[in-house]
Parts: sequence; structure tokens; C-alpha cells
Amino acid sequence: MLAAIRNFAKSWPARILLALLAISFVGWGVTNTGTSAIQGDEVIKAGSRVVDSASFRRQYENYKKAIEEEQGQPIPADVADANRLDQIVLNGLATREAFAELLSKVGVRPSDKLVLAQIQKIPAFFDPVTGRFDKITFERMLGQNNMTPKMLDADIRDRAAALDWSAALQNGLAVPRAYGALGSVFALETRDLAYFLVTPQSVPQPPKPTDAQLQAFINQNRTRYTLPEMRQVTMVVFSPESVGASLGPIDPAELKKRYDFRKDTLSRPESRTIVQIPAKDAASAQAIVQRLRRGEPAEAIAKSQGVAAITFTDKPRTAIADRKAGEAAFKLQAGEIAAVQGDLGLSVVQIVSVVPGREVTIEEARPMLEAEIRKDMLAQKTYAQSTAFDDARSGGASLADAAKQVGITPIQLPPLSAEGVDALGRQLQGGFPPKILQTAFTLPAGGESETTELDDGVSFAVRVEKVIPAHLPPLEQLRPVATVDLMRRDLIQALEARAEALAARIRKGETLDAVAASAGYAPVRTAALSRQTASAHPEIPREVLGRAFGSKPGEVWTARAPNALAVGRIDNVQMESGPAAAQLAEQGRGELTAAVFNEMREAAQTYARAKLKVKTDADRARAAAGFEPIPKDKAKTAEKKG
Repeated sequence: MLAAIRNFAKSWPARILLALLAISFVGWGVTNTGTSAIQGDEVIKAGSRVVDSASFRRQYENYKKAIEEEQGQPIPADVADANRLDQIVLNGLATREAFAELLSKVGVRPSDKLVLAQIQKIPAFFDPVTGRFDKITFERMLGQNNMTPKMLDADIRDRAAALDWSAALQNGLAVPRAYGALGSVFALETRDLAYFLVTPQSVPQPPKPTDAQLQAFINQNRTRYTLPEMRQVTMVVFSPESVGASLGPIDPAELKKRYDFRKDTLSRPESRTIVQIPAKDAASAQAIVQRLRRGEPAEAIAKSQGVAAITFTDKPRTAIADRKAGEAAFKLQAGEIAAVQGDLGLSVVQIVSVVPGREVTIEEARPMLEAEIRKDMLAQKTYAQSTAFDDARSGGASLADAAKQVGITPIQLPPLSAEGVDALGRQLQGGFPPKILQTAFTLPAGGESETTELDDGVSFAVRVEKVIPAHLPPLEQLRPVATVDLMRRDLIQALEARAEALAARIRKGETLDAVAASAGYAPVRTAALSRQTASAHPEIPREVLGRAFGSKPGEVWTARAPNALAVGRIDNVQMESGPAAAQLAEQGRGELTAAVFNEMREAAQTYARAKLKVKTDADRARAAAGFEPIPKDKAKTAEKKG
């Protein structure tokens, strides 16, 4: 089915799309864009867009972090390297940059107003008390994500342009009904499934291996059993939690001072709904006053005067641009109408409604203010403690001695890998900050770090007591786990051999029922199984279902099942062409249309990379991600295999 969709994406609609994109390039001289080689610190070059090593590193870390959050566990560096995570990010980022450049060239560019509107939808950038945009919060949040305002602006523009392009392309797009018909036939096709399970109890249990067999097995699987480089670390941590118990009571004078400073922002000011109409002179002002009192609409009155009425809905005095006019308006009562002289000229104001302000008392604000003061006290004491620690080290004290002088007990960690895993493969628990181990792995044995800051006022320093190189543990240490692994391998091989032997008998002409009975197994049968009804059979193992729908009629196969192997076959494959197929065909057109759009989008992205002649530097990307260079001989071997 996906092959059919891809063929459609390569047909006339997709060709028209690419032709339109090509026409858009006429006159720019884009043929030569991007032909220059990568230079300087460039990792990606797509037309006028360049991604340097620092930007690539940020994108790589964000991508890796997203995967880790989805999986709920960190990705070790060797696993990321083995799966070429840096090259995945490089390829995806190059495609994204090329497509964004192409959209910009053809004129798909979001306005400044749209970008501002998108930023205003991000609640993290606004003060939770006043509800106003907070520049300090904005810059801090960006800094925590290794971004600048310019980067955020560019990212929002690229995303908005891609969304606009997608919306324009999808509007009115629908696949032919014939595609829906093919999809329905595919979904409603039925087949009879028969299989039996070959269990581990049906084969002899493998004997316990000898030491020679174990050592040979370990040598064959050195990568699995080799322990990574580890470091035994002593660390000193300065945190608000460590000094919290020693804080005294809060000074009432400090509480009063904090309340006086925050009172205006905590309290709710008086707000009003005011209609303001500019007046040319005193006579015009009086005429406007009289007409408002007679109940004429303010908009109609303002229009007759050649001006526009200004309405302030439930706004404080500070929201009125003309300060003097605002002060006068806030002296009037609800319902009053009067001419006022402001800094910007004469106008008539009508007080539609008044919402009285309310001042928060010190007792009401006490819990919040005390929490703020206590947080500041903790931060100050933590800072003072870390400063005293640094002073002691500057005077010649070791990390451990300096810690004792300021009342901190150093923490001894067991030997750990860079990913926080101990020699038994256990992950260090307790939300351990990765930066501590990252720092430790930059130091030699006996090396001590500077005091380094983390988030939320926490800082630390580490000493590497011992560096344990990567090594293969001795047989005595690996014997328990290697014995289990080897016996499991032998059991699986025996099980596979038995299942294949039984399958071979069926292929030679014996019935599945007869073969199953001869081996003491009960066959399982499911008639008229379809892709629509597969979810109603949770008892059928997933891989068995996969083989059931991927096999030809009469084909005999084996598949994995929980704690067993399945031997099975498919018969009686039939197509559904009645009313149900027609109904499903129409229902599935939306999903097929989305699939076709995705194929067309991928084709456009591929076209952008080819047309712009995007340049990438895989070695520089690898270095930016923190991996060692690939030796030239291995790189050539990988290229030949590829």
C-alpha cells in the first residue's frame, strides 16, 4: 500500500509541485548557490544559511534529550556513537535548512506580527504576577536552552513558513477514490491462520558450560562484557537544601521592607472602562459632551468629528497614554462625562464603569514573601559557603580539607562510567546531575575541578580519586552472567533447529495438524483473520501476526513468540468487494491523503537539498557531537559496505 502511495507521489501532482518550485527559482541564479565547499567552522551550508559547530551541538543535544525523555533513560555515548546519532541529526538538519531556504526564496516568509504573536503564546516568558512580558525571564529561559533571541526568531520563522506551505498544499488535496478502494481491499482481505508453539520444554536443556567454553563465548562477545572507562570520584555539593536547617527566623523588618517594595505589584489597582473622544476645541468638546449625555453612540459622534473614539476596557490608570488625561478621568465617578485637558490635547471622556482596587495586606502576602526571603537567604548562605570553600582551596587546602573547614561532608561515589553506570550495570539513582560526571571525565587521576554552578543555586566541585580504564573483567567475575547468556543461546539454537525441522516436514507434504500432534502440540486456528479484526485477537503473538499478513498462501514459516517459537501457515486468502469495502474506501481517503501529502513533502525536501547543492561536513559534525574521529581505514571500510 505504501508503495502505491509513493508511486502516486511521484506522479503528475508531485511533478507539478516540483515544477512550481523550480519556476520560482528562475532569475535568482540559484544554480550556483551552495557550490562552494564547506569552510571555516561550517557544518552545514544551504544557500545563504550556515550551521556552525556550536549550533549543531545545540541541535544534537536537544534531539538526544528528546529521545532520552521519550525512552525514560539516558543514551550512553557508545550507544549514540554506534547508532550514528550525529549523522541522523546532520542529515535531518541539512534537509530542514535546505527546505527553509527554499521557502524563503520563493517568498514564503512570516511577518514580524506573526512571529511576535507566536512569542506571546509562550507563557514561560511572562511574569506570573503582573501578566506582562518579562525581558529578564525571556533571556533567562532562552539561556537555559542555549538559545538567543535571534535564534528563537529564526526558529519561529522557519516553523511558521513550513506550516503555511503545508496548509496551502493540503487545502483541497484528496486522493482518487481508486486509492481508497485499494486500501479497503487491503484492509478487509481475510485469511485462515494455523500455527502451533514449540516450547523450550520440548528440547533438552543445555549442559552447564565449562570454563573453556565460557571464556571462548566471552571472547566472541567482548563488546557486550567489556566495562567502559570508569572514575572513582569524591564530590562536594553546595545547595540550599544543605544549609536550610541552619537558617534562623525571618527578620520582621526585612518582611516589611519586602512588602513595601512588592505591594504595588501584589495589589490590584483600580481599573476603569473609559471612552475617550479627541476634541478640536472647547466648543467641539461641549458639543460632544451633550451628544454623549443624550445617548448617542461614541463611535458615531467621533466619526462626525473626523476622529476615532478610543476605548479602554477595564484598564488601570497607567494604561492611558495621556498621563494628565488619565489622572483627570480617574477623578470622575462612574457614568460621568467631562471634557479634560491632557498633555496630548483636549478630549472628552466617558466613565462607563469602575472596578475598585484592592490592596493586599502584609498578612495576606506573608506566606509568599517569607518563601521569597527564605529562598534568598538560602542562596546567600550557599554562596557564602562556596566562596569560603574556594578561599580555603586558594590557600592550599585540598578539596576534602576545604570542605571540612566550611562544614560540608564530601560524598564518595563508587566507580562510575560517564553515563553513571556502576560495575554491575546499575544506573546511579536520585536524579544525579550529568554535568558532575561530565566534569569528572575531563580530569586525570588526582585532578580536582573548580567550583562549578548548576541550576537553582547549586554548585559542586569534584576530585578524581582513581581512573579505571576500559577492560574485560576476569572469568571469575563474569561467570554467573556469562553462564546464563551462553545457556540461553544454546537453548534458543536448539529450539530454532527443532522448529525448523517440524516446518520442513510440513513443506514436504505432511499436514500441520499431523506434525503438531506427532510432537505433542495443539494447533491454534483462526479463520477469516483480517487486518481490521487482528486487534480482536490479543492471544496471537505479534510476530505471528506479522508473518500471517506477510506470507503467501500455503507458505510455511517460523516466528518468535513469548517463550516459544511458532510454526505456522496461511491458507484461504480472500478479497472483500462488497458494501463494507466501499464504505471503508471512502472513510480511508483522509488517511491516504495525509500519507500522499507526507510523500510529496519529502519529495519537496529532497528537491530542495539537490537544487541548493547542500554541503555537509560529517567529520566536523561528529566532533561537535563529542565523538572521536573515525580512523580513515575504518571509514573506507564503512563506505565499501554502504
